[in-house]
Amino acid sequence: MISDFFHPNVGGVENHIFMLSANLIRRGHKVIVITHSHPPDRVGVRWLLPGLKVYHIPFPTIASSATLPNYFTFLPYFRVIIAREHIHLVHAHASLSSLGQEAILHAHHLGVRTVFTDHSLFGFEDAASILTNKLLAAALKNVDAVICVSHTGRENTVLRGQLFEKSKDLSALVVRPNVYVIPNALVAEQFTPATEPVSSETIYIVVLSRLAYRKGIDLLVATAPRICSAFPNVNFIVGGDGPKLNDLLQVRERHLLQDRIELLGPVRHRDVRDVLVRGSIFLNTSLTESFGIAILEAACAGLYVVSTRVGGVPEILPHDMISFAKPEEDDLIRALSEAVAIVSKGQHDPIEAHQRVKNFYNWGDVAERTEIVYDAAIKSEQKDLLTRMQRTMELGPFAGPIYTIILVVDCLFFLFLEWLMPRQDLDFVQMHWEHDNFRRVQ
Repeated sequence: MISDFFHPNVGGVENHIFMLSANLIRRGHKVIVITHSHPPDRVGVRWLLPGLKVYHIPFPTIASSATLPNYFTFLPYFRVIIAREHIHLVHAHASLSSLGQEAILHAHHLGVRTVFTDHSLFGFEDAASILTNKLLAAALKNVDAVICVSHTGRENTVLRGQLFEKSKDLSALVVRPNVYVIPNALVAEQFTPATEPVSSETIYIVVLSRLAYRKGIDLLVATAPRICSAFPNVNFIVGGDGPKLNDLLQVRERHLLQDRIELLGPVRHRDVRDVLVRGSIFLNTSLTESFGIAILEAACAGLYVVSTRVGGVPEILPHDMISFAKPEEDDLIRALSEAVAIVSKGQHDPIEAHQRVKNFYNWGDVAERTEIVYDAAIKSEQKDLLTRMQRTMELGPFAGPIYTIILVVDCLFFLFLEWLMPRQDLDFVQMHWEHDNFRRVQ
């Protein structure tokens, strides 16, 4: 597993990598994680329960826990780790992870197969998206398999990464057969409903999100005062941090809602369930969302969900457990009013919702389906250097030659490292995690 986004940072990608790794270990595989360092002291090798080995490469971050793309500096570290640990397959995560994209480039030199999982949706118009999409397309030109967390995310990734090829009769372009959809999951036992029913006299709407524009916090700022005015028995609990926190503070003071809107600040993942069970309704105002693990956690904790109809959100829950709204102020007011009426009349059963979500999503199924993708990637035809150069040239008249030069230089640098530090001189890892001990711990 390789990504810029991993613990001790907290987030959906970080949790996905950890839970998938733990369940693959449970199924008898050897799994390691490669990520960047966290100054001042999280550098080198660390171990996480239950026996997950993590390599923290000494690379600084530039923004949002992402490292600067460099392509060549990572190769000496990557080559030594992959060779020492006897790795057969590299699984990179997240479009914005430079380490993940570079690992896909380097892995082919070692004969290691590659899989990439995309967790987010991106646009096509702004400069940042155009640059990100071109980097992604270059990385995925020679990848062996791609996993997306929703069908909407699959469509987005196919377009951004140019994951299509000519049909057999050369009359049309078709999506590559190695693009898969495997949703996120959760540990349902960590998100049980409240042991005592939540009082219906005062209804709490819970918001747990990064307080940023992409998460639709402007919608929350606009709708919260109107909901408080229309429903005297409805209060808000908002957890999270981000650049939009000041906007929430200002609107709360402007409308004198200090006793109606509670701002918790950053919430640790282990405390999420305790915050969720204080409420009856969970509100998601995201403007773009590939899957939305927070929605799944809230539904599992027994909350009725209100969400904007964006991205892959409509794929997560049955329609009787969620109310959708357009990403507009008036329609969000309508959906929230509908949710308040449902909860007030006792038409939503938290225990039943928990059991349904528990049956829908679990990490064991995700790990089993991921194994199938790994098997297909390992059995797929290996691409030689000439084929990879030809596929890279398809990126376009400007990007194609640039990335082809990067590929060739990377290959030459790899040959230089093979001469400078022969593999037979490396200190190989001989001791592996005892799976029987792991099962006893579980």
